[in-house]
Amino acid sequence: MPMKKRDDAPLISIEGFRKGQIAGREEIIFNELHGARSIDKPHKHDFFIIILFDQGNGIHNIDSLDYPIGDHEIHVLFPGQMHKWEIQRETIAYQLMVEKSFFEHFSPYFRFSFTNYQNHPVIQLSEQAFKLLLYEFIAIKNELKQPQSLVQLISARAAVIAAIVSREAEYTFTEFKVYQTNPRLAKFNLLIDEFFKEHKFVAFYAEKLNVSANYLNILCKKHLKVSATTLIQQRVITEAKRLLQSTTLSIKEIAFTLGFTDHAYFSNFFKSQTGITPSGFRENL
Repeated sequence: MPMKKRDDAPLISIEGFRKGQIAGREEIIFNELHGARSIDKPHKHDFFIIILFDQGNGIHNIDSLDYPIGDHEIHVLFPGQMHKWEIQRETIAYQLMVEKSFFEHFSPYFRFSFTNYQNHPVIQLSEQAFKLLLYEFIAIKNELKQPQSLVQLISARAAVIAAIVSREAEYTFTEFKVYQTNPRLAKFNLLIDEFFKEHKFVAFYAEKLNVSANYLNILCKKHLKVSATTLIQQRVITEAKRLLQSTTLSIKEIAFTLGFTDHAYFSNFFKSQTGITPSGFRENL
């Protein structure tokens, strides 16, 4: 009999933010963050969020990792990602909340796998990039305030934002550059996303890519400085942390969800990767 998934982490829809919005329409909301605010319990959204910090101080916890908040940063959150934060009083930021169907219109301008952005949700911006993004954020706000705002114009400006963020990510993170210049590794990254629960051995992915497991491993070590196996394991651990944080599934049920037939093996695997047991990780949340 299939197990019923229990998911206790709040899933907040965009409707919960419309009352306090500065500007918006059905597809998108613009808000500003001024001063201290806190989210103590992690939750997730069913929509896309992008936050431009002008001045920032505090901690943004995304998928159980703490990211210090600083000046001139962009933070991206995809549907289903867990987050909470403690923002200090001197913070000034601009926030776009985007329905999934509308996000699809400009999402191709995020030039890399969504997993890359989920693994690196905080991007430090150059002075020029910050100014360009701030201009586009404010332009979207102003368009949303028009009596008959043009959704095509908003979508075009959102596409510019996605393109600038992608360029800054490519400058900042080595793996973005690697995936841009090496299509085979980019495809490997997408395949991991699709199959990591069912397939944890390099040979499966190598066959999909029409290369040997040894060659795929050489590519990963040369360009990403880690083995192909490590990339697969990192994806498994990321998902394990999300499930431990956002659900009340037992350790055994989480192990089964992630494709482990033996929950003791899963627990040992999790501890070898993180230094703590799954139950210990959950207790420390």
